[in-house]
Amino acid sequence: MRAPTSSMLALLAFWAVGPLYLMLKVSVSPPGEVMTARPTLLPHGLTLEHWRRLLEAGQVLPPLGKSLLTAGLVAAAALLLAAPAAYNLARLPSRWRYGILLGLFLVRMLPEVSIALPVAVVFLRWGLMDSVTGLVLAHLTLVLPVVAWVLTTTFLAIPREVEEAAALDGCSAWQTLWRVTLRLAVPGLAVAGLLAWLFSWEEFLLATYLTLGAKTMPLQVYYYLYQGNWFLTAAAATLMTAPVLLLTGLLQRHLRATSLAGAVR
Repeated sequence: MRAPTSSMLALLAFWAVGPLYLMLKVSVSPPGEVMTARPTLLPHGLTLEHWRRLLEAGQVLPPLGKSLLTAGLVAAAALLLAAPAAYNLARLPSRWRYGILLGLFLVRMLPEVSIALPVAVVFLRWGLMDSVTGLVLAHLTLVLPVVAWVLTTTFLAIPREVEEAAALDGCSAWQTLWRVTLRLAVPGLAVAGLLAWLFSWEEFLLATYLTLGAKTMPLQVYYYLYQGNWFLTAAAATLMTAPVLLLTGLLQRHLRATSLAGAVR
């Protein structure tokens, strides 16, 4: 049983890491090594020319900054707005809770294209086109249901006995919420925040409707792809992937299934 298990894990790892490796390889390979009938899997020559052209053009850093700012604000706003709502949903009777969660799920099932044009029309009247504020508000319409769903499940997993014990120790309702409940909910908050950040970071359709000049990072990568420049596309896509890997790595210590272990005790 060990050999098949190891082989399966190796296959899954290759499936996940393979595209990232190829993207990085193209971004640092000479054109002659890639634009050939039989490109090699392993690199035989390295060049930073594509990265130099990408950075010297001055077209990638502003979209990168705009996407980072937008994604960070979306994640923070989603947690601030959804956490209190999810906590109250988790304390409602089950028949009410499941009805509201089902409604949130149905709202999230709406295709983005069905709301992109109405949102763009309203934001044009409000003067929010081509702005970070407009993107944040637009992304929140689709992110909040998912974040509320995840956090409701998180708060449901926290035993009521923990809050009752804190109340017996003299904590008020707010003290119990901030000092006990939210600390135990850190894994769920990390997951929900990461999901909100990832959605905003890679969102394309709403950004297309709401962007006039200042592109986001996904739009900039598509711009290079539309031009047919595979090497700048690979370099920009690699640059766009780096914050995802960094943020996921930083949050790994919070994504533990045993975070609630011993809480009741």
